Amino acid sequence: MIKIIQGDITTLAVDAIVNAANQVMLGGGGVDGAIHDAAGDELYEACLKVPEVRPGVRCPTGEARITSGFKLPAKFVIHTVGPVYRDGLHGEPEKLAACYRNSLALAAENGCKSIAFPCISTGIYGYPKEDAAKIAVREVRKFLAAKNAKDAEEMEVIFCCFAERDAAVYEKLLS
Repeated sequence: MIKIIQGDITTLAVDAIVNAANQVMLGGGGVDGAIHDAAGDELYEACLKVPEVRPGVRCPTGEARITSGFKLPAKFVIHTVGPVYRDGLHGEPEKLAACYRNSLALAAENGCKSIAFPCISTGIYGYPKEDAAKIAVREVRKFLAAKNAKDAEEMEVIFCCFAERDAAVYEKLLS
């Protein structure tokens, strides 16, 4: 089941919220900063414990990592790093698709029945909103349709858009 909500992802009582993180995973601007602020200092401490795969990188672009939600109503935070948009010809679509696939797989592996995504890479990373939404919807639909995805048919996926215009993009794609 796919839903669209306009609002603040940090207020959702779901099994997991997805954080549009940066590679170091220690907070930043936009939704990343809001999630870190709402979760409390424990989230920062948990992210520090995620091993670096190379200096300054805990989560490479397209991959996902999971932590507790701490003070959030969500049980988990799944951190994923979207691509910085250049022109769409440097692997950006594939990397963005991987964010959704890897986040959904991590949610399923951890028994999540509900997950909420923000609009990954569409803020300061500059990904065109409509293009990013098409990738997000496509990947979620593929995941939910997959017969081998653990409990996928029972998972609720929410696209949580902070701005009304972003929610409208998703509404159009899902109608």
